Amino acid sequence: MAKGEKKFNAKREKPEFDQKLLDLARVTRVVKGGRRFRFRATLVIGNRKGRVGVGVGKGADVSDAIRKAFDDAKKNMINVATAKNNTIPHDISYKSGSAKIILKPAVEGRGIIAGGAIRTVIDLAGLKDIVSKSLGTSNKLNVARATVEALKTFEISRTRKARQA
Repeated sequence: MAKGEKKFNAKREKPEFDQKLLDLARVTRVVKGGRRFRFRATLVIGNRKGRVGVGVGKGADVSDAIRKAFDDAKKNMINVATAKNNTIPHDISYKSGSAKIILKPAVEGRGIIAGGAIRTVIDLAGLKDIVSKSLGTSNKLNVARATVEALKTFEISRTRKARQA
């Protein structure tokens, strides 16, 4: 090795949360001089061990919007109650706005049977076996938020049972 060269063997740290960009939209505001463009990013983050969150951010460029969405998702993180076999405890049908979703537990080894936004949220939450259906809207943001709210109901029911015991 030549004099003055440094050997960099440092391993890169694994980030705390995995993230997946759900939607990236260019939004336009019409003003007197023409159009002003901004970007809206919808991001899902999770640690695949029971914590997941959905965030939205707007910015002048894509990286700024993604950073803001990550911060928003971190603020809106929830803990997901899982059954002993990497699935949800029971069936649930949840409606939020025009997004209606149905989540059902599946037998071990079935996998994630879900589409689009639900699949992303479920995967980053760490659930392995689940069957779902999205009805109503196809808006990714609304479906992702409805999924998070549905998963939050499991958390609430678990804490109620703990208090009663």
